[in-house]
Amino acid sequence: MADYPINDQMVEMFIYETSQNIEQLEQSVVMSEAEGFTPVAVNEIMRNMHTIKGSAAMMMYTAVSTLAHAMEDLFFYLRERRPERVDYSVLSDLVLDGIDFIKVELHKIKAGEEADGDASLLIATIHEFLAYVKQTNETNETNEASAAEAPTAKPEMSRFDGSDGPAEPVYEAVAFFQDGCEMENVRAFGIVHGLSELATVLSHEPKDLVGDETSAEAIRKGGFRLRFASAKPVEELRAFLDGTLFLQSLELFRADGEAPPAPEATLGMPQPADRQAAKALPKDSAEYGQPAQSMISVNVDKLDRLMDLVGEMVIAEAMVTQNPDLKGLQLDRFNKAAQLLHKITSELQDAVMSIRMVPLTATFQKMHRIVRDMSRNLGKEVRLRLVGEETEVDKNVIQHISDPLMHLIRNAIDHGIEPPADRQKAGKPAFGTVTLEAKNAGGDVYVLIKDEGRGLSKAKLLAKARENGLLAKPESEMSDKEIFGLIFLPGFSTKDSISEYSGRGVGMDVVSSNLSQIGGVISVDSEEGSGTTIMLKIPLTLAIIDGMTIRVGSSRYTVPTASIVQSFRPAETDIIRDPDGNEMILVRGRCYSIVRLHELYGVRSDTSSFTEGILVMVEHDGAAYCLFADELLGQQQVVVKALPEYIKRMGNIRGLAGCTLLGDGSISLILDTGALNGAIR
Repeated sequence: MADYPINDQMVEMFIYETSQNIEQLEQSVVMSEAEGFTPVAVNEIMRNMHTIKGSAAMMMYTAVSTLAHAMEDLFFYLRERRPERVDYSVLSDLVLDGIDFIKVELHKIKAGEEADGDASLLIATIHEFLAYVKQTNETNETNEASAAEAPTAKPEMSRFDGSDGPAEPVYEAVAFFQDGCEMENVRAFGIVHGLSELATVLSHEPKDLVGDETSAEAIRKGGFRLRFASAKPVEELRAFLDGTLFLQSLELFRADGEAPPAPEATLGMPQPADRQAAKALPKDSAEYGQPAQSMISVNVDKLDRLMDLVGEMVIAEAMVTQNPDLKGLQLDRFNKAAQLLHKITSELQDAVMSIRMVPLTATFQKMHRIVRDMSRNLGKEVRLRLVGEETEVDKNVIQHISDPLMHLIRNAIDHGIEPPADRQKAGKPAFGTVTLEAKNAGGDVYVLIKDEGRGLSKAKLLAKARENGLLAKPESEMSDKEIFGLIFLPGFSTKDSISEYSGRGVGMDVVSSNLSQIGGVISVDSEEGSGTTIMLKIPLTLAIIDGMTIRVGSSRYTVPTASIVQSFRPAETDIIRDPDGNEMILVRGRCYSIVRLHELYGVRSDTSSFTEGILVMVEHDGAAYCLFADELLGQQQVVVKALPEYIKRMGNIRGLAGCTLLGDGSISLILDTGALNGAIR
């Protein structure tokens, strides 16, 4: 139990920073296993471990802290002794197991549960592995130990150990954190807590780091001042302090008038004699040895709030410029001002949208771990090739495509890539390549997952669908696209047995479901024996869309413009009805279902004849159908909002993605063309 309060801010910061470190750590280990554990990589891994250990210890997550400490010990030995005989495959497995353990604990903490995982077995395994490495490299170990025992002159340390002077030298430190890092008091508390393992902390200013709400602002203005006594080498003390996250500058000097520590300054630290002069310098001065800070972390909730406000501004602008009271008036100055307002609103909207854009790099890099683990478990040789990972999409969109990408990569390896022997027999290289590619195209992003494996067998897909009664139309009438699309049906799987990775027919259903939620489209192209390409078409953002507003009775509906193929008024003779009474229309030789929106949503309308209303043909995921409405009202950008509770309580909300406010203050319901297509089948 901690003897100090742990608040939500501290937990939030721990989750954020540890998640970042875990991601970096996982990437470093996976890449090092493939390319070699270089000294740079080992140092990077140790920094991540050290930070996780310190943060977890401060938050009293003992299992995580102890595990990180054990892994840090392992890499410390590798860095210091550089043993020649190490099974780096086993080493990677151990570290990745440790990462998985920490991920589970983080997930519990995020969910508000107790981090009660037991890492003792994993820690014991790491200790055994370290002992084994030491034993197998005994000769080198002994030689290096002998070298370490050779007399070395460290006169400056002997002064501190003498009985005439103080038992431990006293130091003072002043630390400044980077602008915008937030929670400076919590970060200062982390220094005090971590330093307690190396020194005796005598005092610090501000004194109350947790209870005093003004302490963060005080540190921001005057820095965090610390006085402590320690017998540890100054290099070790400095290394610890330099490892503090978001540290901008640091002064460390002897408080008892002794000579200053070795001038191996880091972070551009000024010498004691120059401290006063250094304080007069601007904190982002190049003389500190650091470039001016160009990036800051921002809470996602604040970005969401900013996006909401911009959305409200777009609505307010429409309510002013499209106000019915202005109809018929000659308002030249007003129109000129309205144009300027629209220009500024559009630029502000673009600027806020760009802030929310996040590169796909982190999402793509995570796939290396999946490829690595599956390749080993399935006995296949698979390489992952990333293309266009710097492509940016809205953060909310990324959250919806992470799981689909994982399932598609797993499927490509499990179903697509053949075992090495089979590939060589087919004249292919023993290793298979899975390519993950992203690229921009207008207002959409295309993500392609390509494998050069065995491809999809149309005959096998049709046979499986026939066996499970999943065919909705005669096989002879199905296009290749429709046949390949069978793999996304719930419960569909071509595997006869269930394995760790596939066989239940769930994964591809998750892909289709997640894509539909964000208005995305998925398509498959495959050639048996050559490989499969799956393409995801996803919107750049979900917050504001281009929509066509239509009227049905007194209600308004908005159809995403990207889904509209065409709109037209048919002749009564163009309408055909099947034996069940379902209405369809024949357009250029193809039949399309007709959805009467007033009947679907129970809206009273005086327009029931097709010759009086309008048909809007929409397409989603290759399936097209027609919506029957009274009239088209116009196209405009709309802000997507959640459905109000009173509409949800009405019950019939199938096919509705949300709502938006129109310029006249009325509500328009946004149609989800994908869900609507599923609802009418």
